[in-house]
Amino acid sequence: MSTDLETIVAEIGACTACAERFAATHTAHAPRPVVRPSRTARILIAGQAPGARVHESGIPFDDPSGDRLRDWMGIGRDTFYDQSRIAVVPMAFCFPGYDARGSDLPPPKLCAKLWREKVLAAMGQVELTLLVGGYAQKWHLGRAAGPVTATVAAWRDHLPACLPLPHPSWRNTGWLKKNPWFEAEVVPWLRQRVAALT
Repeated sequence: MSTDLETIVAEIGACTACAERFAATHTAHAPRPVVRPSRTARILIAGQAPGARVHESGIPFDDPSGDRLRDWMGIGRDTFYDQSRIAVVPMAFCFPGYDARGSDLPPPKLCAKLWREKVLAAMGQVELTLLVGGYAQKWHLGRAAGPVTATVAAWRDHLPACLPLPHPSWRNTGWLKKNPWFEAEVVPWLRQRVAALT
């Protein structure tokens, strides 16, 4: 098992374990892992999987969801993409594709099974992991993770190591309106903590 982070990243970049799965999706795309681990970053963003736009650009959160996440964190693109300060390791490293109706497919569990523990073991300096969405929350919190709203509402229970967040997608704008406590309580704490760690 590789323990050197650069070696692990190179192995991930060459991974084709899901090639047949992706070829069978409505998008019929090839694997393109997008992951930005770090030996020095104290903040880790654990999202779901790259979307179509990120698949094209190769840059994580290079979309409106990323704009909203950066706003929640209180930082700009320069800080967000400074790999020495912020790492991005989603639950699956490749765009899972769309089904015939144009809906997002879930991140393949195989990716986390193959790579997640190896990557995280090489990043022992992380002090805060942002758990963006239900897939990341379930993997990192185990039985302590419930439905996303309940898990995020219990955010204080997971501090200081983890902070569960809803997905910053525009699809969750309605959720934010129904749950004003998130922007009133969680976002100010997050901005203060990010400022301290970056």
